[in-house]
Amino acid sequence: MRLNPILMKLAYCVLFLLVIHTASAQRVIVRDPMISGMLEEVSATHLEQTIRKLVSFQTRHTLSDTLSKTTGIGAARTWIKSEFERYSQDNGGKLKVSYDQFVQPADGKRVPEPATLKNVMAILPGMDPADKRMLMVCGHYDSRVTDVMNKKDFAPGANDDASGVAGVLELARVMSKNSFRTTIVFVAMVGEEQGLYGAAHLAKRAKEEGWNVHLLLNNDMIGNSYGMETDLKDNSSVRVFSEGIPAAETKEQALARQSAGTENDGAARQAARYIKETGEKYVDQLQVKLIYRRDRFLRGGDHTPFSLQGFTAVRITEMNENFNRQHQDIKKGQEFQLGDLPDYVDYTYLQKITRLNLAVLANLGLAPQEPGGVLLLTTELTNKTALKWKAPAGVQPSGYYVLVRETSSPVWEKKFFFTETSAVLPYSKDNYFFGLQSVDALGHESLMVTPTPGK
Repeated sequence: MRLNPILMKLAYCVLFLLVIHTASAQRVIVRDPMISGMLEEVSATHLEQTIRKLVSFQTRHTLSDTLSKTTGIGAARTWIKSEFERYSQDNGGKLKVSYDQFVQPADGKRVPEPATLKNVMAILPGMDPADKRMLMVCGHYDSRVTDVMNKKDFAPGANDDASGVAGVLELARVMSKNSFRTTIVFVAMVGEEQGLYGAAHLAKRAKEEGWNVHLLLNNDMIGNSYGMETDLKDNSSVRVFSEGIPAAETKEQALARQSAGTENDGAARQAARYIKETGEKYVDQLQVKLIYRRDRFLRGGDHTPFSLQGFTAVRITEMNENFNRQHQDIKKGQEFQLGDLPDYVDYTYLQKITRLNLAVLANLGLAPQEPGGVLLLTTELTNKTALKWKAPAGVQPSGYYVLVRETSSPVWEKKFFFTETSAVLPYSKDNYFFGLQSVDALGHESLMVTPTPGK
């Protein structure tokens, strides 16, 4: 049978368009072998062992026993510190381990009398003396049952938040084998359930002592993949909560933001975009969902005190929550078990989210610093966009990415590479948002800087 020539030409045209579309839809992913190697070391088995060990202390209530060697928050923090010290010893003493100790005054609510509390910290110093950035990752090690003042009963806190602490410990174990330009701080926070007290103290200390906390990743409940009521089972999505307008914004900054329309481009929101791009680049079968809120309704997290002190901080948490496992007394019902027990943690899912943290910390920890003085020039009416900036201090980047997205897009859509400290693009400054980041020869990118309109 002879085919119609016109139909044959049409078929070839359709095939050609399909090939072109497929080619244009391809995304080239280039991973740093060093970072990929570290990701492979993150062990679901180690994570589970850590959670079960933390659960074995029976309760980690902030006001529980501090003298016993086997039960209560005192035993838990001693063990966490010993784990940090063991990792340091295994890797040439790289980690600087300490308690961040303070006295929490009575608050008339969840702290009835003054209490001595301790965050547990391990610091991996940066290797570049000119790079003062500090990356911080945390989870809270205290736990609770239904009554927030019950400091006696079994409060396993396997997911809330032994999962976050297990992730932090695993990150310290793996990352302390390597060196980074920036300083990386691993923290197990105390007092979260009683009022974010450990984080509030550390954030205030960081502010008073002039720490350059460049980014804080708060991991709170990162091991559950089942959604109560909705019956959703999802081990391939994770939420990143980020504030849009910085909590510590000044009046001058507010006026500049209102003029430029950058309500969605605060430092935390830009960091969340970085987390999504970097995490999805390195961690297979994981989608990062950007949640444009500081936190969930009726809840709080340890990133908030850092935001209030003017630091860039976000919350990383599971996609769906099971409230039968949160803040519950341990009891068996006719249909299901109540309580935050280790048997209900999804350890493969926890492994993915721990790898997400590692990819972000390592990529950023190896990257050059951000360019400074980034200006979007507004000297004339034009359908192009001109930007200029200054090279960062420390190790010089191989170049810079100018990022472009439509004003309605939640994520960056294009990246243009430049080696100079200025750029002109054929995209109207009135119709797009722009960002700028440094990049080295291996593709390690800094956080994005939002340009300031100026002349």
